[in-house]
Amino acid sequence: MFLTKKFIPRRTFLRGAGVAIGLPLLDSMIPAQTDLRKTAAAPVPRFLGVWHPHGAAPGYWSPLQEGKDFEFSFITKPLEQFRNRVTLISGMDMPEAAATTEEPGGDHARGAVFLSSSRPRRNAVSPYLGVSFDQLIAKKYGESTILSSIQLGVEEDGNFGNCNWGYSCAYSNCMSWTSPVTPLPTEVNPRVAFERLFGDGTSAEERRLGRKQSASILDSVAQEISFFRRPLGEGDKRRLDTYLENIREIERRIRIAMESSIQEPSEEIPFGLPESKTVHYRLMYDLLALAFEGDLTRSATFMLGKDLSGASFPDSGFNGAWHGSSHHGDKPENVASYSKMNRYHVQNLAQFAEKLDKIQDGDGTLLDHTLIYKGSNMGNSHRHAHIKVPVILLGGLNGTLKGNRHIAFPDYTERTSNMLLALLHKYGIEDIPKYDAAGRQVGTQKSFGSSTKPLSL
Repeated sequence: MFLTKKFIPRRTFLRGAGVAIGLPLLDSMIPAQTDLRKTAAAPVPRFLGVWHPHGAAPGYWSPLQEGKDFEFSFITKPLEQFRNRVTLISGMDMPEAAATTEEPGGDHARGAVFLSSSRPRRNAVSPYLGVSFDQLIAKKYGESTILSSIQLGVEEDGNFGNCNWGYSCAYSNCMSWTSPVTPLPTEVNPRVAFERLFGDGTSAEERRLGRKQSASILDSVAQEISFFRRPLGEGDKRRLDTYLENIREIERRIRIAMESSIQEPSEEIPFGLPESKTVHYRLMYDLLALAFEGDLTRSATFMLGKDLSGASFPDSGFNGAWHGSSHHGDKPENVASYSKMNRYHVQNLAQFAEKLDKIQDGDGTLLDHTLIYKGSNMGNSHRHAHIKVPVILLGGLNGTLKGNRHIAFPDYTERTSNMLLALLHKYGIEDIPKYDAAGRQVGTQKSFGSSTKPLSL
């Protein structure tokens, strides 16, 4: 590597055997006496869609007050420290996920509706849905990044045949769709996700060998790191060192988690999955933070579980199975127990937001320049209700999204697709691809999924 310019290009990588490490934004990447908006420090919007099955405990999610300075509910309380970056929306419906008289059943297996706002087809020869929100972001902002998008999860996919009441498992396994007929599966193995972010994409054999070694991937670029670091200012050196140390620490945590995995290693799957769900979630969130900081991707999704998940979360203070507990019978003691599981997932999100809020990114932090949309395709899961679904918007989205708000809609008056359409406009996306029955693009349209108009946000 020869640094012959007065500043370092933003898309600089440290490369070694099977390794390509993107870098955080450094002061050395910003030319002196140049308008910030014309430099690498110009804020780039990121997006993370976080989906969870089985809705939220009724009475424990929605705040009692509307507007500003509301009191956070039991479930959303962990986000209070980010009040000025939080918008909670109550009363929103997701009709595309509901069963109809023409297509009954299957409404417990439609996680894909969350970001597509499109109704799945029943008894179709192949899955058919719609392009998802995150993939529209990826198309606009992901051309210059290592990965245009990344899809993470913690539970492995079922088969892609009949899944529930004649619906393909793709509707519950995949929340990201590049077209109506192209679902993107989630990556649930932290080590493989790590390699996708930091592998060079050209040496699979070297990466396989690397899994069997205790050395860090940073060891293969040690000489280049030393050469790259030498001319940097003290501030840039500190930031680079912190970033690289975070990479090394995540490697260490992944290695420890894999040693006590719930699966035996195989040649195809280098390591099993972490036995602890909390460890698994936090590893994936920390990988996403690194991906955003290194500008490795700007669009991501995270499935916290699958439809009909039987996972349990003892760290929440309640150890019931997820799906079974969501069918609480509207009994107060059962609903209260289920709310602890919901709060647990929000607490994990809050820890991720705290990490983003500490990472400088141009004229702000990563949290200032990111939108996180967390929600579910159900409200009261016990009733299979796709009304009053929980909606959390977190982050500043480059100053375009106000915080400290609880927006409450009257019942049956608003849908999430209108919200997603409005958010696409904030990303500068107004022409939405239009597809024919075979999944071929045939132009553009102004609507997204079942939207009727953009929500005022």
